[in-house]
Amino acid sequence: MNLWESMYLPEILRGMFITFKHIFRKKVTINYPEQTRPFSPVFRGLQILNRDEEGRENCTACGLCAVACPAEAITMEAAERQPGEEHLYREEKYAAKYEINMLRCIFCGLCEEACPKDAVYLSETFAPANYQRKGFIYGKKDLLIPHPKEDPEAYAKAKGSRKLHPEGHGNEK
Repeated sequence: MNLWESMYLPEILRGMFITFKHIFRKKVTINYPEQTRPFSPVFRGLQILNRDEEGRENCTACGLCAVACPAEAITMEAAERQPGEEHLYREEKYAAKYEINMLRCIFCGLCEEACPKDAVYLSETFAPANYQRKGFIYGKKDLLIPHPKEDPEAYAKAKGSRKLHPEGHGNEK
């Protein structure tokens, strides 16, 4: 080994060349609140409970999403629709309690595929950060999409750019 190689000078020069080469490249940093990255078509984010065009909840509390969840993150309780609540729920049964523990959720999308009523889907939204574990357990009021007639802008934003299958279930693959 000669003196030139023992001082690691060629390796230092090679490393500096790589560093200077990257100085003139375009930056990939995005200023988050002002700019957002486009989502991948297969991105799976925070769960959303869907409504129909009249604002009624699609969920019929069949429990298929909870059964399909490999992480057992979904908890639900069913209730019977009372007379006069036809404007709130589509079917005779509805989910009186629907909770998901986002710390357990693995964002696999099996809940979305199992739902026969297009009531649950994974949106293009990240689960926000929180300081306490109980802040990651989302209830029905947190997951329900905004009312389409009362707040059409928020409804369209929550719906996102997802495309439905011809049968009307889930995302296109």
